[in-house]
Amino acid sequence: MSWILFIIVLTVAFVIVRIGAIAFQLTGLEWSLAKFQSLSCFTGTGFTTKEAELITGNRQRRRIASILMVLGNAGLVMMIATFANSLSPRQVIRKGLEEPLLPFSIPPGLVPWINLLIIVVAVYVIYKLFTNPKFSKKLTNALRARMVEKEIVKPVFFEELAIATGGYGVSRIEVAENNPVLNKKLFESELKSRGIMVLAITRQGETTPNPSADTTILLKDELVCFGKLENIRNSLLGGEVARGDVA
Repeated sequence: MSWILFIIVLTVAFVIVRIGAIAFQLTGLEWSLAKFQSLSCFTGTGFTTKEAELITGNRQRRRIASILMVLGNAGLVMMIATFANSLSPRQVIRKGLEEPLLPFSIPPGLVPWINLLIIVVAVYVIYKLFTNPKFSKKLTNALRARMVEKEIVKPVFFEELAIATGGYGVSRIEVAENNPVLNKKLFESELKSRGIMVLAITRQGETTPNPSADTTILLKDELVCFGKLENIRNSLLGGEVARGDVA
């Protein structure tokens, strides 16, 4: 039955968009932005110039976006085709409803409307399911763990929170063992000379805004920085940049 195929394709589409969002987040995008970008790529709508810079400026994100676009186009064509077929009174569902075992017969003219009602209800149920916080969290955690385990996308220790004109924005970086600024004081890190401002440092849950130049950067510190995002990646991520940009 075409409406069953439509429901299957729609469900798979929701899962693909969620996988895309997780993949974008693992490359450093903030979660709400990652979800929006994944949906934008899959549907081919919603991009803005500023947000597009976050995708086009990173090789791994470009690859993720390309896959989402291809799958989105294929999925859209299939959903349109199955939706159109499901409204035809010649579908198998009509034969099933007209079996002698049923106490009544469904007029052929009502079959498309019955199929449409089934699709509308199914879309509503699927939407409510995937937007349910508990289900969404469990699904996201399970997919993320699987993707990290299989190294489908290598996670990086930073998060790009916003972007301004010209590639400037705010990033949150977790200091890892291979970070080039680890155990250095801020004035020793040469970040300022590269146009990078450290707006705040979060350490063990406590945030210090506008830290002084003699503040030492420790392992697991979270640095909130403003500057050109490309410079931030090159200056603060060390080896993570090379791994994160693998095609």
